[in-house]
Amino acid sequence: MSTRGTIKNRMRRRLAAASALAMGAALAVALPTTADAAAARVDNPYVGAKAYVNPDWSAKAAAEPGGSAIANTPAFVWMDRIAAIGGTPGAMSLREHLDTALDQGANLFQVVIYDLPGRDCAALASNGELGPTELDRYKSEYIDPISEILADPAYANLRIVTIIEPDSLPNIVTNAGGTAGSTDACATMKANGNYEKGVGYALHTLGAIPNVYNYVDAAHHGWLGWDSNMAPAGLEFKKAATSEGATVDDVSGFIVNTANYSALKEPNFKVTDSVNGTTVRQSKWVDWNYYVDELSFAQALRTQLVGQGFNSNIGMLIDTARNGWGGADRPTSAGPLTSVDAYVNGGRVDRRIHAGNWCNQTGAGIGERPTAAPEAGIDAYVWAKPPGESDGNSQPEDNDEGKGFDRMCDPTYEGNGRNGNSKTGALPNAPLAGHWFSAQFQELVRNAYPPIDGSGENPGGGTDTQAPTAPTGLTSTAKTSSSVSLSWTASSDNKAVTGYDVYRGSTKVGSTTTTSYTDSGLSASTAYSYTVKAKDAAGNVSAASSALSVTTSAGGGTGTGALKVQYKNNDSSATDNQIRFGLQLVNTGSTAVDLSTVKLRYWFTPESGSSTFGTSCDYAVLGCGKLSLAVKTNGSSAGASHYLEVSFGSGSLAAGASTGEMQLRLNKSDWSNFNEADDYSHGTGTSFADASKVGVYTAGSLSWGTAP
Repeated sequence: MSTRGTIKNRMRRRLAAASALAMGAALAVALPTTADAAAARVDNPYVGAKAYVNPDWSAKAAAEPGGSAIANTPAFVWMDRIAAIGGTPGAMSLREHLDTALDQGANLFQVVIYDLPGRDCAALASNGELGPTELDRYKSEYIDPISEILADPAYANLRIVTIIEPDSLPNIVTNAGGTAGSTDACATMKANGNYEKGVGYALHTLGAIPNVYNYVDAAHHGWLGWDSNMAPAGLEFKKAATSEGATVDDVSGFIVNTANYSALKEPNFKVTDSVNGTTVRQSKWVDWNYYVDELSFAQALRTQLVGQGFNSNIGMLIDTARNGWGGADRPTSAGPLTSVDAYVNGGRVDRRIHAGNWCNQTGAGIGERPTAAPEAGIDAYVWAKPPGESDGNSQPEDNDEGKGFDRMCDPTYEGNGRNGNSKTGALPNAPLAGHWFSAQFQELVRNAYPPIDGSGENPGGGTDTQAPTAPTGLTSTAKTSSSVSLSWTASSDNKAVTGYDVYRGSTKVGSTTTTSYTDSGLSASTAYSYTVKAKDAAGNVSAASSALSVTTSAGGGTGTGALKVQYKNNDSSATDNQIRFGLQLVNTGSTAVDLSTVKLRYWFTPESGSSTFGTSCDYAVLGCGKLSLAVKTNGSSAGASHYLEVSFGSGSLAAGASTGEMQLRLNKSDWSNFNEADDYSHGTGTSFADASKVGVYTAGSLSWGTAP
């Protein structure tokens, strides 16, 4: 067995021609000054991190046309079988990867843990080597050796991020009986419990290592976005996270869209839109789902998981390696208003035939580059599935890796119950899962969004060294006692602006691809200074905008209780015939609260028209059946002559927990228009933030907010 020094010397020789790898890591920042000091535990491992670039993948990417522009991008290393731990032909061992990370000067290493017994019971292409009952082998021959390596003190200053077993627990939720996509293999794994036991053992064993951050796979919006799937998924995740000695403290967060293609954001329509009285949810593509993209799904799932007992500081990861959907076919506006299907299909950037299609998708593109803390509740955008690694073979192929032939990877297959019996949209001539697929890589580069303009050579040739212009017009659009919402005028660039970094003082607090951002977790009655910088795909960063000072509102209103309410605007128009918004109730105290004693009040004015109202709950994590809605009069207060009151029939809200999102709307009986702009409780923020003008009443007394 080679000593660590021998391995390092061999790897230095191997990497001599690729010494620039560490310079290109997308998450690069200053490193710890003492190499031998153990890394301090942090809330978000991606903030202040320089991520490892896998030379095995980087060399393949750089050899492809246009690939050098992204070859230095950090991505996860997959441990997809026992042999991968010690290394396989053409791929380094786990220890060699870790040693190379140290050589690169990285302080973040990302690895996928993927070898459960009976692995991926619903997709033959990614079946594994262990049989359904081989839990003991999984523990002793797979998890224990990985744990021993990761716990080596030599790697103590690396933040090691793991993805725990993609697709396993979601399969138990949806494919283990009673649905069109169910399989006997999934029913077997549900019955024997080895998915939960294996995940629990991995969480418990790896979570005991101080510098390991475990993220559990949570499928994607086109799998778990329906309320009939989402709530049961949370229960399944909790069951696994408390099995085999594991606790919720072993879970740093969850990841969505692993190795999938669901769009990060659908910019041209919202789930609350309607066409000729038919809601977007009724379109064939959305199919009554509550979410149309991964960002909204990830944020809502996080809220629900906290409500089910996971720690309030968990973060979400989103795999953006292959969900860019750019190129000439990317729509720039919603479709025609002739029908809801035309509206959605004409505007959706996700161009798959069906959201259930997952194998080597035609027309896909590379998505957002890895970015730390890009949105509220999101720890990072990451590349979990490295671009160019196949999802599965398009024709039967003998192999010694335990991987089968799945017809979802066959372009001629007419589909099954999981994809609405649609064509698969898969590319032809694909190799085994995990093997290099040159044609797919080149298609992903061509269709990248944001476009690949190069950090060095690029598909169009040349080097981009010109920074975007500085953002202008920075202003505060809303504020509460603990949050500030910002907006600004877009920057310009010789290629394309791909995003903005938001700074509070000298600290970067987040990134966004839009021209707005909400900074939360602030102190009441406190002044904060903000600036914004624009960036492009080549890594050029603009000068800072002019600084803006914002003082947060006084906190808590007249109340002194432990509850607070958060609000987001779900309505694209302030002058249409409905008021649509989201609320969630948060228990910031140390004891549970009896929800039957709690009421929420949203104050508004109906202007003219009918004096009677209709109310609706479109979605609630708790279940709409547990909510009661009523509109009541409130005298002649400016902007608040009426209020919508939300009551909870029963139940309790645990300390530190949230009810999760409640999507509510109201209309006048004659469906005449509102003017929400002057309504007391109306806000413009589209992400949840503390709402001091929405009241919380406990046992009849105001416990949060300021009444009009």
